[in-house]
Amino acid sequence: MRFVAVLAAVGLLTVPALAAPTSAQKDEFYAVCMGIAQDQALCSCKADAAMTLIDERFMAMVISAMKGGSVPQGDYRAYNAYVAKSNQICKPNY
Repeated sequence: MRFVAVLAAVGLLTVPALAAPTSAQKDEFYAVCMGIAQDQALCSCKADAAMTLIDERFMAMVISAMKGGSVPQGDYRAYNAYVAKSNQICKPNY
């Protein structure tokens, strides 16, 4: 059991760090969300959640999708997981 924990810790050290979303992306996410939902509490929550759930590259894709862009086929499963997790955080009874 301890061996597995050590391997997991070593594995975490070898994963490259992903760039966190920028504050400009968070602001853009919030603005686009408000244009869609017009719900300050929801858009604030979703913007905050995005900052911890996804990286900078994925945030750009999410914002694009919110504006009507297509989600790349290779990101579709991750996008759905992100939407589900952010809904779980921001709309618990959804």
